[in-house]
Amino acid sequence: MRRREFITLFGGAAAAWPLAARAQQAAMPVVGVLHSVSAAQWTERMIGFHRGLGEAGFAEGRNVAIEYRWAEGQFERLPRAAMAATKTIPIVFVTASDPVAAGFVPSLSRPEGNITGVTLIGAELVPKRLELLRELLPGATRIAVLVNPNNPGLTRDNIQQSEAAVRRLGLEMIVLKAGTESEIESAVVAAVQQQANALSIATDAYLNSRSRQIASFALRHALPTTGESRETVAAGLLMSYGPSQADSFRQAGIYVGRILKGEKPADLPVLQPTKIELVINITTAKAIGLKIPESFLLRADEVID
Repeated sequence: MRRREFITLFGGAAAAWPLAARAQQAAMPVVGVLHSVSAAQWTERMIGFHRGLGEAGFAEGRNVAIEYRWAEGQFERLPRAAMAATKTIPIVFVTASDPVAAGFVPSLSRPEGNITGVTLIGAELVPKRLELLRELLPGATRIAVLVNPNNPGLTRDNIQQSEAAVRRLGLEMIVLKAGTESEIESAVVAAVQQQANALSIATDAYLNSRSRQIASFALRHALPTTGESRETVAAGLLMSYGPSQADSFRQAGIYVGRILKGEKPADLPVLQPTKIELVINITTAKAIGLKIPESFLLRADEVID
């Protein structure tokens, strides 16, 4: 393993490019950061990543160089090739997918090889998200679930988890697919036309990056929405229940720093979220005419006004 070569994967989308030439010219280690959306849409997460690096003793430009690649939502720019391309360059991931089922690692406790990271346990939290939505909307009978067909693994997991949850809650479910901006608007309109009482946005990097657009379309139709992270609620969704994204990226930054200091990815177990947050946008609730019970607000980790 060359200490000057590194790849960090955010969002489960992966790619590799030659870091060795740059590393040989640099006086410090080089870390490659790849993500499937844009830098502007991932600001808070990257702040968390840099905080983690700092906790491990590294600062960009001082003792580590960072090369960023952003796919701007174009998943074809990031073929899942990093794991196949190298068995020696350390890789740290942050992913909502199950890293064992996805083949990233053989187990969470013993990742082996050159790969480790942080899992956001994305789909596993879907049932609780729907339970909370049903609690807010006791009269609801039909829930629309928005998934990204360009992310088949997470789409499958989200649908399966949603199906199990709606059966238990006595609800009907509509599955809507959107992988582009125009498809998102069409999907929201379809949810309204099919008389959905609420819209649940699946765990997906692209859909997360379009939260403001989804929220805007849903607001026009007074359609309650739920997502996976605080950032989606800050963008205008009604509610979210999921791990702290900033903290998960902080954990990834710490792992990068520890590996740069000489630890091996194989010796670092895949981390799971340490904090699950319930976040509510009270402004969105008022805009769609929804009264949030005081007892529900008191349970929230954050209320955005």
